[in-house]
Amino acid sequence: MTLLKRTLYVIGAAQLVLGFVFLVPGLFAATIGLVEAPEWVDWLFAMFGARALGFGYGMFLAARDPQRNLPWIRAMIGIQAIDWIATLAYLVTGAVTLAQVTTAVFLPVVFIVVLTRYVVREMAVDGTVSSVETART
Repeated sequence: MTLLKRTLYVIGAAQLVLGFVFLVPGLFAATIGLVEAPEWVDWLFAMFGARALGFGYGMFLAARDPQRNLPWIRAMIGIQAIDWIATLAYLVTGAVTLAQVTTAVFLPVVFIVVLTRYVVREMAVDGTVSSVETART
């Protein structure tokens, strides 16, 4: 199994776990030691949980056939970038601690690097990236 496929399965599994955790009211906040939030936050978490489950499914599809499911991979690159930027921003403001965000500080960067290398390689094969751009990666 290639690094790309393993990475997609790991991302998919993480998305599924987060999806289920966010569907249970109060579970995520309690798990990482956050103060109890207003009840309406659970509504937002439930909506996010549904989306995480959907993207988990998409990552498993992409792992089975990455070339055919390139849009799922591109979408996940964007999600990981936003996740990483948000994590850093909330760390800087002191809203969360490093102990609370743990792997969210570095895993998005790892995922972005692995997924982007594949996307750029596929674009080179399709001829949508020049050979100079491909040589830089």
